[in-house]
Amino acid sequence: MTTARDLVARHVFDGMTIAVGGFGLCGNPFDLIDAVRDSGVTDLTIVSNNMGTDGKGLGVLLEAQQVRKVVASYVGENRQFAQQYLDGHLEIEFTPQGTLAERLRAGGAGIPAFYTPTGAHTTVADGKPTMEIGGRTVILEHAIVADLSLVRAHQADAAGNLIYRRTARNFNPVVATAGRVTLAEVDRVVEDFLDPDLVQTPGIYVEEVIVASGRAPEIEQRTTRPRRADGGADADA
Repeated sequence: MTTARDLVARHVFDGMTIAVGGFGLCGNPFDLIDAVRDSGVTDLTIVSNNMGTDGKGLGVLLEAQQVRKVVASYVGENRQFAQQYLDGHLEIEFTPQGTLAERLRAGGAGIPAFYTPTGAHTTVADGKPTMEIGGRTVILEHAIVADLSLVRAHQADAAGNLIYRRTARNFNPVVATAGRVTLAEVDRVVEDFLDPDLVQTPGIYVEEVIVASGRAPEIEQRTTRPRRADGGADADA
């Protein structure tokens, strides 16, 4: 496809569940997220490790008030998120980070649910079936299967096979498998097929691929410290 907007418009609808790869702003499919915003769909359930920051990443969907519910493990970098939640406009399902990853992986693997000790005896377990296994209390967590998954990868080939770049791999592989339809935004598409031994997401999971625009990478938090005149770091800074 030539534009992210045209690609996303073919797959989105009001009230759908969208799973999105990334961790903070690392590995976010920014063009595809912007295309969801531009589509105007509403009443969305977003499944992601977090909701980006104000005005960046998934934060643009919050600003456009297109999100009804969020399933995430961390939301601390987004003031818009907090305000909408406090105002009663946004539903939140907090999920421990490892549990969220496993719920997505299970959805892609066809496993409907699983038991885990994570969150037992806390509010995470409220309303969920529990049992004792091996002397430990475990809670039942259900798999996540999204109507649409959006991921960011470094390389793709014509078959949709994907390779991620370093920490941008984060949640992208499990998100890619958990979608009924998966769209991949990539840095480049190679002319030949990728080496099968290097493929991290097989193309069988990916419906369509688009090359990302040339925007500069977003940095969630930039931390600096003074340098000494000789070029070394100031030990007291």
